[in-house]
Order: sequence, then structure tokens, then C-alpha cells
Amino acid sequence: MLFSIVYAVKNVRIEIFFSTIHCCVDLESESKTLFRFESTLKDRTMADLSQYIIPNSTEVALLDCQKAFEGLSNEERLYAHHLAQASFKGGLIVLFQTSPESPGIFLLLQKLFRAQDPKELSELALSVGFTQEDVDGFLIYAAAFYGNMGNYKSFGDTKFIPNVDESKVEKLIKSSKAYKQDPAGIETLWSAVHKRMFSLEHKELGLGDKGISTYYSANCDEVDAKIAQEFLDAKEISPYNTRLFKNKNPGTGEIEYEVRLASVESSNADLPGYVFGETSFVPKELGRELKFTVTRGDYSPLMAQVVNELKSAEAHAANDLEKRMLAEYVKSFSSGSILAHKDGSRYWIKNTGPIVETYIGFIESYRDPYGVRGEFEGFVAVVNKDMSAKFSNLVNNAERLLAHLPWPVEYEKDKFLRPDFTSLEVLAFGGSGIPAGINIPNYDDIRQNEGFKNVSLGNVLTSGYKDSKVTFLREQDKELYSKYKIQSFEVQVGLHELLGHGSGKLFIEEEPGQFNFDKDAVTHTETKEKVTSWYKSGETWDSKFSTIASTYEECRAESVGIYLCLLSDVQSIFGHTGDEADDIIYINWLNMVRAGLLALEFYSPETSSWRQAHMNARFVILRVLIEAGEDLVKIEKVTGEDGNPDLLVLLDRAKIISVGKPAIGAFLRKLQVYKSTADVEAGKKMYAYYSDVNDQDEPKFLSLRSIVMDRKQPRKLFVQHHTYIEDGVVKLQSYEPSPSGLIQSFVDRFPSEDLDQVVSQLWEKEKPFY
Repeated sequence: MLFSIVYAVKNVRIEIFFSTIHCCVDLESESKTLFRFESTLKDRTMADLSQYIIPNSTEVALLDCQKAFEGLSNEERLYAHHLAQASFKGGLIVLFQTSPESPGIFLLLQKLFRAQDPKELSELALSVGFTQEDVDGFLIYAAAFYGNMGNYKSFGDTKFIPNVDESKVEKLIKSSKAYKQDPAGIETLWSAVHKRMFSLEHKELGLGDKGISTYYSANCDEVDAKIAQEFLDAKEISPYNTRLFKNKNPGTGEIEYEVRLASVESSNADLPGYVFGETSFVPKELGRELKFTVTRGDYSPLMAQVVNELKSAEAHAANDLEKRMLAEYVKSFSSGSILAHKDGSRYWIKNTGPIVETYIGFIESYRDPYGVRGEFEGFVAVVNKDMSAKFSNLVNNAERLLAHLPWPVEYEKDKFLRPDFTSLEVLAFGGSGIPAGINIPNYDDIRQNEGFKNVSLGNVLTSGYKDSKVTFLREQDKELYSKYKIQSFEVQVGLHELLGHGSGKLFIEEEPGQFNFDKDAVTHTETKEKVTSWYKSGETWDSKFSTIASTYEECRAESVGIYLCLLSDVQSIFGHTGDEADDIIYINWLNMVRAGLLALEFYSPETSSWRQAHMNARFVILRVLIEAGEDLVKIEKVTGEDGNPDLLVLLDRAKIISVGKPAIGAFLRKLQVYKSTADVEAGKKMYAYYSDVNDQDEPKFLSLRSIVMDRKQPRKLFVQHHTYIEDGVVKLQSYEPSPSGLIQSFVDRFPSEDLDQVVSQLWEKEKPFY
């Protein structure tokens, strides 16, 4: 029977047709169904659903590390195994850093697929009314959830929902073995998550009315984040491993804040550098006293799991530096001390050229809407000696190459601290997403005065950056692009991480009247006057530039990459000469401007905000190159082969040196000078100008966004190996590169229901805040 329901949503008449073979006679049930439908409809009518589902065609790539693993000794394998376990178990913390419903969805999926593997559950789904397309949609949703460690994309921060009708999913769940084994438990989980699981009320991660963020209680907004940061700066407490919760005192009605530190311990025992308990604080702009309480013990049971694995790894460490590094990490995760993590990072920097490389903790602040709190991540990887030799050569030439950057020597570090730079094959990466390269630690004082490390994740590059379909390029460019994309990206990653993130000086007043630069002699490159601003003691890059810090820094590093790749010396380091080197330079620049166009997918017109730091950065670079003029870069509207609107990115390779280089050089110089001098006002003003997506100027990017969205390609998912110990020997389990393989890897990785209990108990404690 064909029938329709007519709804008026915000004065818009919407008519939805349904085809069905049954009708509902339970009035109470019908009422609930219609109410649920109306709520979902209100969410979805204002959104293009294609943005919020994971396409069934999404490719899953195997992050292959088998050859590298086989080259390890048994002791190295045991060391790597326990570090992998620490990374994956700690990665469960990301569930609690993503959305209120993510821990519950994780528990539901684990119980479903533990009772029935993907093949068996798929067969059951077909028997209860799923089409094959529905089955594929459910599996890709589960795989994407595991791959992102939550129901928001790690790259873009948008929510994704199952591309299967909610009633079908409910029927599958209630027909499953898991439900038959524990009907009350599964019913409780389903009841707790299904509304948020399918809802688009919070389409993005954000603060206040811009989305949802579980780094903060639901009643926090950017004002609260700013007040809390002022408090943390005053007390010299790092925000990296904290969350913020706002409460009303039931007696006085006054607002009170709780800053929670992640740690195993939850007592208020003494900890150097921290003051626990209640403190009064007067924010400058507010002018009145507020109550702050600093506590610890956030994620305590999961932090304990991490600590236990790190202690086990320590027994198989290759040297004293690794042992001392792990001991400091154990101290940090047990007590909540970022100071201890910094000490661990110092030992990590000194441990050059290890066979098994690792880093773990609250690292990147991309997903905190305020830009200061770190997401938990941990990785374990094995050295790729051939590619590492190229990066080592790059390090050996770094000081000479740094001299080519477009800022005065005073704006560069007094001494370049030559880092360890290796290419690694990832064995395990616990967190929300896997990058292609990393430059760490993120502590400004260590990076500036003691050093850092760069890593390029080789198997991520080779398996994740092969485009199955190349959009927005001319046919002659597509062939060259496909041929040289990975080689050009290797060059870009090397320059981005080593000489991008590794360059530049912060001007700091370390103590009253004591500066790390000559403030009477250093001239501001743009005003031609003496420098008048700098960082005060306790201030950091993140705390000063907060919401734009991550994307601004990524833009600076990307700009360094395309600027320095023009040097023939750089190309020869990577083994490229002659016409091939010229082609790689062209493809690197072409890839950057194309990425700037693709970036429009990660811009939200509803909130006029960017959801991904790197893509915001690439759009800014595209704007700078278009502004350079002389038709260096053009975006042309065309009709595609399918008859629909399409776009072409045109880069005049003959003008890259004459027009592109000076434009990027001038822009890059400003990025560095505003960063060095802590000139937040000028830096934010410039970056906001180039980040603006509008239709006032050609090529009218806001309008072009719809074409980009219509032709977007799904981002690949990665399935990783699983290690386990059998008779004292570490074994490697591999999986097929498919949604089912990815799902099974997580079932194998977390087989114990004891860990379910840990996640469940933590989740119950979270619920009152959301």
C-alpha cells in the first residue's frame, strides 16, 4: 500500500511517501514511532544526508606491516606487542572524547559481533528484511565507527549515521544471538543509544550551539573555555590531559567549574606543579570571583590498563632510555602529571634510531573546539631503513635548507636541534585516525630548546594515498598526478614535518625582563619597527592562538613544503633529478591547489566554520595563490562527462617560480612573524580573511561547494594487524581489507567482557553531563 504523511517543519510542507505491507495497530507504539520520526525528520530535512553517511563503496586498505614485523627479534616483538596493547586500550579513551553516545555504540557493536561474526550477522540481517545494500550499509557504518573510534569523522569532525532504517537495525539487534544471550543488557544499550545514533541534532563537533564536544560538559560554550584557559594559564596547568565541566552550586546557584585530569589516581595527594581541590579565581573580563576545582582520575580504569601494558613493555625495552621513557609515562598516566610526560618525551627524543618506535599520550589538539586539549593516541611502528636514509639525508642538509626560508635569521631558532627522522611501517595506531607524518612532541619549550622527532608513516602513504578516482583535473594532468602523487607527497611530508613544524622561533619573556631575543634590535618585518609583543612565561602557542592554532600551524608547515620543494637540492635528496624533479614539483603544487578546492567539503556554511585543520590550511593556500594573479591558478566551471556541473583546477606550471614562489614566500613570512611575536590580533585577522568562503569574490567558492560535495570521494578506512601471545611467542594476525575484516580486528583486539565493564562504568558516570 502506498501512503503519505504530510509534516510542516519550520513552515515548510514536506510530503514523504512510504511503501508498506503492514499497518500499526498499537496506538502507543504508533505514537512513539511518529514522534521519533518527526524528531528525526526535523534533524534531517535541513541536511544533505549524503554528508552524514559512509558510502557503501568506501575502500578499506590493509595497513600492512608483516614484512617489517618478521624482521623483529622475539624481545622486540614482545616490546612492540605490549606497546600496541597500551595504544589500543588507551585509544578507547577517544570514545569519551568524541560524543556522549560513542561508548554505548562501541559496547553494542562489540556484543553483537562477538556473538556472531560479520558473515553470520549479515546472513541474519538478510533473513529479517535487510537488502544486500542495507547489509553493506550496516557493516560500513560499524567499520567506520571502529576506524574513527566514535561516530564523528576523525578527518572533518562531522557526524555519520547508519544508512539503514532504524527499525531494521532494531529488528536485527533483537533477532541476534547477543540479544538472546542477554536481552535486558542489549535492550538497555539500544535504548540508551538509538536516538543519538540516528539523530542529526549535533551534526558536528563544536562548542555551544556549534555542535557537541565531550571535552566539555554540554552546558559549556567558548566563553567558558576561555575562562578556564585563563585559570589554567594562571596556575601553569597544561590543558592537554584535562576536560572541563560546569556545574551550578545547588545551594547558592553560582557557577562552578571542575577541571579533570586524566590519571589512574583520583586522590588529592600532592603532585608537583598542581593544586588540587577548590580554588577561587577572578577572570579579567568577568571581574568577579569564580570557583574552580581541580580533580584527577578521569578515565581512571582505562588509564590503569595503559599503565599495566607499559610496565610489561618496559621489561623488553632495548636500552635504558626506553626504560626511563616508559617509567615517566607510567608516572604521568598514574598521577596526571604532564610534567612527567614531558620528561618521558625528553628521553624519547634522545633515543635515536630505535628499531621499534613509539609515542603515546594526549597529543594532538585538532578536535578540541578551543584547540588546547589533546586527544589520546598511541602508535607502534617498525623502521623502514631505505626511506629513513633519505630522511636522514634531509636532516643532514636541514640547516642549509632553513636559510632559504623567507624570514630574517632572528626569527629562526638560535640553533637547529637536529631531530631523528625515520620512515616507519605502522604496526598499531590507537586513536581516531592515522596521519601520514608526525612531528612531536608538541611541547613548545622542548621543541624550541631540546629537540623533537619526525616520523613518516610509510605504509600509510603507500596504502592510503592512492586515488581510486581523480577529480577536478584535466586528463593530461590526471596521468602525471597518478604517476607522481606518492613520490611528491613523500617530499611534502618530509619538508612539512622537518622544516615546517621544525622551523621558526617563539619570542619569549622567560622571566621578567629576561628575553630569548634581542628586543631592542629585532625588527618586525611588516611594520619595520621594533618588536612590541611576545609570549609571557607560561603562555604557549596553543593557549595564545587557541581556536586557530592547529590550522594556522598546519598552513605554515604546508607552505614551507611547497616553498622548499622548488629547490633542486631537496629533489635530489629524494632521488629526483631533471624532468622527473620538475614533474614532482608541479604535482606537489597541483596537489596542494586541488586539495584547497576539495577542502570545501570540510567547511560548514551553517556555522561559517572549518571542521578540519589541514583542509582549512590548504584552502587558505589556494586563496593566496589565486590572489597572486597572472592566472597562476584558475578554477573553471565545466560540464562533466555525466552531463552534470564539474570543475577543473588549472595551475600554470611555467609561473610557479615567477608568481607562485614570491606569493607563498610573502605569506609564509607573515605567518612566521605573527607566530614568533605572539601577535594574535594580526595573525587571526589575516587567517580569517583567507579562510573566508563567500560568493563576493571570484571564483565564488560558496557556490562551488555544492559541486565539490556532489563529486566528493569517500576517505579510506584502515584495517590494522592484531598481535597476540601464544606459548610465549608474539603472533601476528592479519585481516582482509574489507569492512568485515576491520570489524573482526576489533573483536579480536578486545575479546574480554571485563573491558566492556570498564567502558560501561565510565559511560554511566558521563551521562549526567550530557
